[in-house]
Amino acid sequence: MDTGSMPTDLSEALKLATKESHELAENSEFMRKFLKGQVTRDDFTLLLDSLYFIYTALEEETERNKDHPAFAPVHFPSELNRKETLEQDLEYFHGPEWKSRIECSKATANYVSRLHHVGRGEPELLVAHAYIRYLGDLSGGQMLRRVAQKALQLPSTGEGVAFFTFDRVTSATKFKQLYRSRMNTLEADGETLQRILDEANRAFQLNMEVFNELQRPSSGSERNGTVHGSDIRKRAVVQGRSMHTGITRDLQSREPLTDGSGLRFALLLGLVAVVLGWYLL
Repeated sequence: MDTGSMPTDLSEALKLATKESHELAENSEFMRKFLKGQVTRDDFTLLLDSLYFIYTALEEETERNKDHPAFAPVHFPSELNRKETLEQDLEYFHGPEWKSRIECSKATANYVSRLHHVGRGEPELLVAHAYIRYLGDLSGGQMLRRVAQKALQLPSTGEGVAFFTFDRVTSATKFKQLYRSRMNTLEADGETLQRILDEANRAFQLNMEVFNELQRPSSGSERNGTVHGSDIRKRAVVQGRSMHTGITRDLQSREPLTDGSGLRFALLLGLVAVVLGWYLL
């Protein structure tokens, strides 16, 4: 995309640059099936496992770059950090030995690797990952929390869904306005702006690959990153690149996102969190 035609505000530029991916998701059956509460406890815990590795990497890199001028204005660790809440949820579902029971899937490892690469080598791109993950989760969190509690019959007191609770954000709307205004103070020339937009779409793609992988039954070797024969079908959902977003135009014609037993909630929950977050920004 020609950045000369983009809004001058970074937050608006990001929203416009990812518009196609939003439309693809909006026109899918994901939302309708999610709202039916097609959930299993195993699906949900697999998602939390992946999110733990993702947020551990993200927060390691945000802490590393907390004083970097390309990220410092949007560093809100007390309000946004999710690693601690994920630890609470994982202990609830897996028990006190949860660290020995979770595994990092191949797609999750790819996501983690990209986060470390950006944080260590291209910190000016870190804002794209933080914006998509944190504000997406913040925006859709309350609705997702209610759906998960009902479908999994979780306690109303919040056990198992701490990830979706932002105790230190009193008003999501006001906080998002603050975050966007801080984003718009970041200095970026035309080339850097384009790289940020590209990274935002890469982040969306990485999320899709994780959830696409989680939707299918997997063996221990797959979760550890070993891929054999027919397992090649775990290829990235996003392969064809559009001119300005890098998101495939024929996503809906790819492999179905359901298996014989019905839709895997892990995919829906994560995808809806991202999509709702962007639409509610």
